[in-house]
Amino acid sequence: MSLTMEGLGALYDTNTKSSATTNQLEDTLKSDLSKATEDELMDVCKDFEAYFTEQMFKAMQKMIPESEEVSASTRQLQDYYKEQMVQSFAEQSAQGEGLGLAQMLYEQMKRNYGLE
Repeated sequence: MSLTMEGLGALYDTNTKSSATTNQLEDTLKSDLSKATEDELMDVCKDFEAYFTEQMFKAMQKMIPESEEVSASTRQLQDYYKEQMVQSFAEQSAQGEGLGLAQMLYEQMKRNYGLE
């Protein structure tokens, strides 16, 4: 197995993974969740909260000015690791109490689907 610079570049394409996550979440939310178990419903709500938190973190990062002195390849690596860090923080925050968004969505969805 050999890695070329083009192959490595694909690893650092953060938009692809983010887009795939967005599409997967959209598909899940569009599906019929009326037959979902309470655990599955809570998992969907936590996934949404993690996605929402990730988008907030990304918006906050855009407000921080970037240095002009960084090379393109270094910036690509920085972007990759920032993306990984933001996704990890967002997922971890949703697993605990998080923002409370997942719990509110869960309660509303239970009422909507008559699971109470």
